[in-house]
Amino acid sequence: MNRITRKRMLNFKCILIILGIIAFVNSAFAQQFKVSYADSIYNKPFTGHVLLYLSKDKKTPKEGEAGIELFPCFSVYVKNVKPGSSVIFDDKATSYPALLSDMERGEYYVQAVWDRNLGGRSIAESPGNLYSVTQKVNITKDYKKVFNLVATKIVPEPTFKETPYVKQLKAPSALLSNFLKRPVTINAAVVLPKEYFTDTNRKFPVLYQVSGYGGDYHRYSGWPNPSTPIDTTAVIMVYLDGNCSLGHSVYANSNNNGPWGDALTTEAIPLIEKTYRCNGARLLTGHSSGGWTVLWLQTHYPKVFDGCWSSSPDPVDFRSFQKVNLYKHENMFYGKDSTLNQTGTVAGYFPWFDMKDCYRMEHVIYRGEQMHSFDAVFSPKGADGEPERICNFETGEIDTNVFSHWKNYDISLYLRTNWDQVKSDLDGKVRVTVGKQDNFLLNYAVVMLEGEMKKLNSQFVFKYYPGDHFTVATPEFWKDGYTFLEKKYNDWLAKNQPATHN
Repeated sequence: MNRITRKRMLNFKCILIILGIIAFVNSAFAQQFKVSYADSIYNKPFTGHVLLYLSKDKKTPKEGEAGIELFPCFSVYVKNVKPGSSVIFDDKATSYPALLSDMERGEYYVQAVWDRNLGGRSIAESPGNLYSVTQKVNITKDYKKVFNLVATKIVPEPTFKETPYVKQLKAPSALLSNFLKRPVTINAAVVLPKEYFTDTNRKFPVLYQVSGYGGDYHRYSGWPNPSTPIDTTAVIMVYLDGNCSLGHSVYANSNNNGPWGDALTTEAIPLIEKTYRCNGARLLTGHSSGGWTVLWLQTHYPKVFDGCWSSSPDPVDFRSFQKVNLYKHENMFYGKDSTLNQTGTVAGYFPWFDMKDCYRMEHVIYRGEQMHSFDAVFSPKGADGEPERICNFETGEIDTNVFSHWKNYDISLYLRTNWDQVKSDLDGKVRVTVGKQDNFLLNYAVVMLEGEMKKLNSQFVFKYYPGDHFTVATPEFWKDGYTFLEKKYNDWLAKNQPATHN
């Protein structure tokens, strides 16, 4: 080895040593939070995910909505942590939008949540989860400063206050309990019409209303009013929210959530009809994820349900999954011109929040949020027991093997493939509506579905209204939808109980 080569080698070794020292120093002085929980609220060892939520504006940062709101969040997975022992959050934590040491300096509200994952949808609000009260911290360039958080609160089980018109339903499900290896009930609020009490011999049709993503049947706790009639017909309204630990079940049988569709139709509905004075007619309506749910139920259980009004459903044709064509395996994050694909817009046009941020945040807030809720329903179960992801959270690249399983949940594809088998029981029972400026770009898939149903000469009804996902519900919108449902009920009466008073 000559002198010049030896000198170069020494210089290279020096550089490596310097880089190692820098890495050590950075590691030693990485920003840290130490999180623990008090044995007064939970006196057992903890295994699972611990999450850290920060916000410059929201005083209860754990209540932030991933994607719709963008905020720093971090998670770590731990095993057998004892009460009082600290879990360290540093640059090794799973993070969004940056490592702890790289996040913007300033004052933040901060909370920690220990996720026991006992069945609730939102990690922040899942009953039994441990959490710390809000602290306000000032994160400066002093990376040696360590912030301490102690969880002293536990999310309580929500209570439901019944009223003369509103009753709580908790239908035990053997199907779901066996699948999930824990007791599971299908929960709902049953809202009775005033005629239920003034005409005690009368039986009523049931309108199953399914909430959108994040809805909760507890909204009817303490509700003082009777159910709203569909046009002129009094109904028993059953409000289903679909919440499960991985998101919104959409009452579809899935590899991850379990057989929700079968559980509803074979366990919950028979219990409802045994408990209340139902006449056998079953109608469906829902908005957003609830809109997708009721369209799925009507198309897959066409003999069970007698009419469906689906409002602004989640993507019903995967050639336009919020304008991403999954069949062409387009990148989930970027369009062909490298612009970011939007998850949410203002008036269907102006950017609000995008796919990239949603998937990156949900890599931290690992269950129960909207995009991973789709994975939980549509994807196969992975070797680790978790739903396989439709795309890479860093690059947006779509997993073609996972998408091959997603095709089973493409309602448009299902109808095109099985129309001859379902037509006699289904045709004429479906109405789909959507706003022309839908915030989540759901109108594009509805247009595609309408085109396919026209090719099949179906009697499906499609209607487009002014407004977006939130402003579409005008008096005309409600009148048209309820008129359709009442017509479907009258069709049922003509076939089943022509003499029944309605």
